Amino acid sequence: MAGLVIRNFDAADETRPFEKGKGRLDLLHTAGGPVGLAVFEPGWRWSEHVKPLAGTESCRSAHTGYVVSGRLKIVMDDGESAEAAAGDFIEVSPGHDAWVVGDEACVALDWTGYGDYAKPA
Repeated sequence: MAGLVIRNFDAADETRPFEKGKGRLDLLHTAGGPVGLAVFEPGWRWSEHVKPLAGTESCRSAHTGYVVSGRLKIVMDDGESAEAAAGDFIEVSPGHDAWVVGDEACVALDWTGYGDYAKPA
């Protein structure tokens, strides 16, 4: 392992577009696992723009991340819900839907849940 690694998402190892042009996931493959930067465009909703790719009823990824900009509403399968905004740390268990709130794109970093996220089943 290198003693110093500096990478940029503009040169991502992989990019996964969401359905209907509603954003993308850029992935960097690192020694510690994948790190993702997602851009969720206004109008994006997991159940509409990722569910067709994942083939599951709700998001089955666990997320640990940071919201860089915008706002995201997250609703767990059991009904618990919260809104995350720029500057918020998030930890989300599997079994949820989410969508962009407002007309600004939501940009989020995630270092646990994006390895298989938006990957066709």
